[in-house]
Amino acid sequence: VQGRCLYDVILYRLHGSAEEEPHVLLECDSNVLESLQKHLKLYKIRRKVDIVPCPDLSLWAVIPGEQAGDTSSSLPKCAGQAVLLTPDPRAEVMGWRLITKKGASLSEIIPGSEVGDVQDYHRHRYKQGIPEGVKDLPPGVALPLESNLAYMNGISFTKGCYIGQELTARTHHMGVIRKRLLPVSFSAPLPKDAIPEGAEIFTESGKAAGKFRAGGGDLGIALLRLAHINEPLCINVGGDKVKLSAKTPEWWPKTAAK
Repeated sequence: VQGRCLYDVILYRLHGSAEEEPHVLLECDSNVLESLQKHLKLYKIRRKVDIVPCPDLSLWAVIPGEQAGDTSSSLPKCAGQAVLLTPDPRAEVMGWRLITKKGASLSEIIPGSEVGDVQDYHRHRYKQGIPEGVKDLPPGVALPLESNLAYMNGISFTKGCYIGQELTARTHHMGVIRKRLLPVSFSAPLPKDAIPEGAEIFTESGKAAGKFRAGGGDLGIALLRLAHINEPLCINVGGDKVKLSAKTPEWWPKTAAK
């Protein structure tokens, strides 16, 4: 659909020697790996470009700690075993992206680091309101500006062309964006999969306020009407009304959502 997100990817360019062929890595949701490959091959035409998965690589998110003095934005120093270690291009609060060979020792690459699990990572990005993957950005449904991609280096307004460019640029320059993805929190942790994706969110007076995208425990991310984000909100969970609240992320530009 024109003007809507099709694939959520992060692009990395590997800088080798002048004699080597240029390499580009695309990070994507594993659920769309096959369809993304097919989509890219449509535009390959007769160029000598190989599009293949990289099962020999591992991806890590290196998240800065929340202790005082532990939020430095500088890149970790020890990266000898890393294929790539770079600041997350979406937002500084997301730390760094680390790509290694399978089986590499993380403690040798970044001494003093602690290995969490994937849920720790998702909790961090839900808290910051960072969308990722097909649940947060449903293909053919999510709009780039409502998904805050302009805040995350995901949209260029100076180059083209791409499908939906005219609609996206016009909406951006008119400044009329009524809904955005926002972090939401519940008063208590909810059971896993208690809220179906796309569940309606309402104000206490019953007005439609938006839709729930994804979450875990007491945190999540939802597409909400900006006019209602400062009101008490609720969602139906198993026939009961559960209260939730939304907030504007601190990493957003200061002029956002005014």
